[in-house]
Amino acid sequence: MSDYPLPYYSTDLAGRVALVTGASSGFGERFARVLAAKGAKVVLCARRKDRLDALAAEIGPNALAVEMDATDAASLTRAVDAAEAAFGTVDILVNNAGIPDAQRAHKMSLELVDRVIGVNLRAPWLLATDVARRLIAAKRPGRIVNISSTAHYGYSGGGAALYAVTKTAIARMTETLSVEWAGYDINVNAIAPGMFVTEMTDGMFERIGNQADNVMRKRIPDPALLDSTLLYLVGPASEAVTGAVIRVDDGQSARVTLR
Repeated sequence: MSDYPLPYYSTDLAGRVALVTGASSGFGERFARVLAAKGAKVVLCARRKDRLDALAAEIGPNALAVEMDATDAASLTRAVDAAEAAFGTVDILVNNAGIPDAQRAHKMSLELVDRVIGVNLRAPWLLATDVARRLIAAKRPGRIVNISSTAHYGYSGGGAALYAVTKTAIARMTETLSVEWAGYDINVNAIAPGMFVTEMTDGMFERIGNQADNVMRKRIPDPALLDSTLLYLVGPASEAVTGAVIRVDDGQSARVTLR
């Protein structure tokens, strides 16, 4: 039996302020609901404001919908400003927004390259550094959770090369920023999901076919299985965890690395 006091096992997020990007669908929408259900004030950020408004109305007064363009640095700053004005200092950041390539690497236009890097890597970097800067100034601890991926483990479906590169970079960014901010009580970790069905992956599955037969347990897991990892990384139980990239992929990447 652990000697840790009971609060280390708590998932109560009352008094916390969470900013979730890509909150209009998929993982982001789910993460926002999960954090709100545990008592956090949640700032919902994405381009599709109508969806954010509907989700905020459903969650209630502890949710704020903020339209945000992940390719626009000024838009990112405005989102954090809006969160701070409404609820106070953001102490949970979930860098979830991401887009796929949907093209073979040699066919990608420069505009698409810039967009994928902008949304998948530049925006998480800018948001993480902005939130950290404010936490350091306020002398408050915080938790940053980046969403990486296991796409770089032998993915062969085509049209995801740059996506895999950016998500690998997110894993390395997580490690380096955890070192930079360890002395400020800011924990930086990442979740690396495997193959889950979301609005974003629906199109990929249409292109490359049903992938259940290609994974170890012959199934595509329910996104709800990510909930406990998220709550662990933003809660007191992970106080001593920073710089970790936690794979939640039903063993898919382990199978690939053992080939």
